[in-house]
Amino acid sequence: MPTLEAITATSRLTVFPLHGLMVAYTTQSSDARVLGDVAIVGVVEPDGATGAHLWCMAASMYSNPPTGQTQARWILTQCIRARMCRAPSYRDLPETKWTAKLDRTFILDGLFANHDVLRTGTLTIE
Repeated sequence: MPTLEAITATSRLTVFPLHGLMVAYTTQSSDARVLGDVAIVGVVEPDGATGAHLWCMAASMYSNPPTGQTQARWILTQCIRARMCRAPSYRDLPETKWTAKLDRTFILDGLFANHDVLRTGTLTIE
């Protein structure tokens, strides 16, 4: 069973539907440069799903078993797409307080969509 890390913050959230799940995406910075290099992606509670559902969904999008890198990039691509497209079913929530229970931290093998790290789990919007 993965270890859960709970974090609470206030930041811009992009909330969007993704294949039956409601997902929230935000960023954090790993250091004082404030680059937003850490992506936080959570299934919005009370959906009942977990961050593992995101990884399974990403794996199901490929005919051959993907690597973790491919899955991470697919998840990040969905988040960036949602933030950029501004569809009516997507919400951009500036300065929103949230709490995430993160159960997976994935280090990308190179910078992707300005992210070095993807952290997934569940997220509650205050």
